[in-house]
Amino acid sequence: MEYLMLIYADESKAPNCEDESEKKRFDTILSEYMAFTEEVREKGVMLGANPLESVSTATTVRVRNEKIETTDGPFAETKEQLAGYYLMDCKDLDEALEYAARIPGAKYGSIEVRPIKKFDTD
Repeated sequence: MEYLMLIYADESKAPNCEDESEKKRFDTILSEYMAFTEEVREKGVMLGANPLESVSTATTVRVRNEKIETTDGPFAETKEQLAGYYLMDCKDLDEALEYAARIPGAKYGSIEVRPIKKFDTD
C-alpha cells in the first residue's frame, strides 16, 4: 500500500546557514536525510520524495461561487509548515509508521502518514 509521509516543521526554527554553528546543525540534518533517503531507496519502498520551498512561496487556490480566489501563503494557520514529503510503498500501516518515525524531521517537527486512496478506473 502506498503512504504519503508529510513532513511538518517550524520554518522559523530552521538552521541559519550564515552562522557557523547553525551551518553545522544544517549539515548534520542534511546528512541524516540523505542517509534515510538512500536506505529507503535501496529497500525499494521509496516511490518519490521532495523538499518544498518556503511557505512564503505558497499560494492557496479556492473556487467559490464559480469565482477563483487566490491567497498568498498556506491554507491553514499553524506553527509548523509542510516542508516536504516521502511517497513510500509499505506492506501496511505499521511499516509506514516505523519509517515515519525514522525521518529526521520527526525529531523536531511532525510526520503525518496518510494512505493513498486508489480509484478503480476500469
